[in-house]
Amino acid sequence: MAACNQPSSKVSANMTDSTTKISLPADSGFSRTIDGKKTQLYTMKSKGGLEVAVTNYGAHLVSVLAPDKSGKLVSIALGFDNLEGYQKAKGNYYGASIGRYGNRIGKAKFTLDGKEYHLAANNNGNTLHGGNKGFDQVVWDGKQIDSTTVEFTYLSKDMEEGYPGNLTTKITYHLTDDNAIQINYEATTDKTTVVNLTNHAYWNLNGEGSGTILDHTAMIDADTYTPVDKGLIPTGKIEPVKGTPFDFTTAKAIGKDIEAKNEQIAFGPGFDHNFVLNKHDIKTPIAKVVGDKSGIEMDIYTEEPALQFYSGNFMDGSHGIRGGKTDAKRTAFAMETQHYPDSPNQPSFPSTTLKPGQVYKTQTIYKFSVVK
Repeated sequence: MAACNQPSSKVSANMTDSTTKISLPADSGFSRTIDGKKTQLYTMKSKGGLEVAVTNYGAHLVSVLAPDKSGKLVSIALGFDNLEGYQKAKGNYYGASIGRYGNRIGKAKFTLDGKEYHLAANNNGNTLHGGNKGFDQVVWDGKQIDSTTVEFTYLSKDMEEGYPGNLTTKITYHLTDDNAIQINYEATTDKTTVVNLTNHAYWNLNGEGSGTILDHTAMIDADTYTPVDKGLIPTGKIEPVKGTPFDFTTAKAIGKDIEAKNEQIAFGPGFDHNFVLNKHDIKTPIAKVVGDKSGIEMDIYTEEPALQFYSGNFMDGSHGIRGGKTDAKRTAFAMETQHYPDSPNQPSFPSTTLKPGQVYKTQTIYKFSVVK
């Protein structure tokens, strides 16, 4: 899962060479006109040394440079050095802002206030990540607030991709002094609709192009998860992770149980499941991942009730990424904070309905440090 792109001249193919200085992509690679609107790159830097680039095309998180245990910057979010790479990667969602509804909606339809709405069936008869042209492919209005904050806004018009209501959306990226990426989501509507926003960054904490993520250790604070059918649509059940490959309540290598003889693993194939979080108060980390080579630790905090953990099962090495490498199988993972998949069709799941007068507001934080 990635896209075609020329290797960057700014990032060496030898990502582990301590003499190589890496940097964020150049602005010129993102200065285009799409759908009559200008696209560009925005850069941010924290006092702790974290460097981040984002673009108003799809409100993508383009690049994240974080210090490793030796203090050297490592490029830890897979991506491309020009906008064409992201255009060719549509359907792969590298660093994309996802909407109007993140994850899957079964049979590409749902009923709201007694009316049935039909969506694009862009994923095996189901709807995935908003449809054929989700929020990841539109040009947002961007504003650099200061050196650590960028704000994106977008008006999704009534019935865009089949969803009711004019939805006004704002996504703000903010870097904190302690090397965290704080993502704030906000939306309002003029007609009852469904909303589930998230970010789909692909992470390799050892550095993009450094190999698989199977030896990364991961912890997810979730005692239960939502099993799926063959189409990866939740069955409606919520089941315990204990005694299954999905038990990440104690940190373990991502690859430890990824090939286990288990029906849910076979459906993945691997991990591509929604974990029901024990807490989601933005104060307690709901997941921790550590790069086994870099020592970089990513702690995730969220106000969302769930986390989709995807272990890069469909990555196949057919696309180029920065550094002259390719997106080989399981060379990155995604952890998307969210409401549950298919919630509009699952009355027992937390509601994703947004009504006029209400404000959809949620925050997720990805914090980076090094293991001592």
